[in-house]
Amino acid sequence: MDCVFCKIVSGEIPAKKAYEDDQVLAFYDLDPQAPVHILLIPKEHIASAMEITPENSGVIAHIFEVAAKLAKECKLEQGFRLVNNCGKDGQQTVGHLHIHLLGGRPMTWPPG
Repeated sequence: MDCVFCKIVSGEIPAKKAYEDDQVLAFYDLDPQAPVHILLIPKEHIASAMEITPENSGVIAHIFEVAAKLAKECKLEQGFRLVNNCGKDGQQTVGHLHIHLLGGRPMTWPPG
């Protein structure tokens, strides 16, 4: 499989980690769109939100738990945004489910 995020999980590609456990890896985005921009991914390859099933949905709940922990650690008490782009029309650029944690500045709406 030629998935850049799977290569980050395996250590083949380095990343600045914000959090890691047996199910989830969180790392800083290389092209940050906010003062805090962390990507949270399941270590298991799930291509997109379209592939969430009863068998793998527990890791998605865990990602949100980790996002809350990181938001607290990053002092985002004033708020933050969690974003998942799904599929081509949703502007998903890496075929591995990931959640963007964005914060540290006021977010605008609509996002684009």
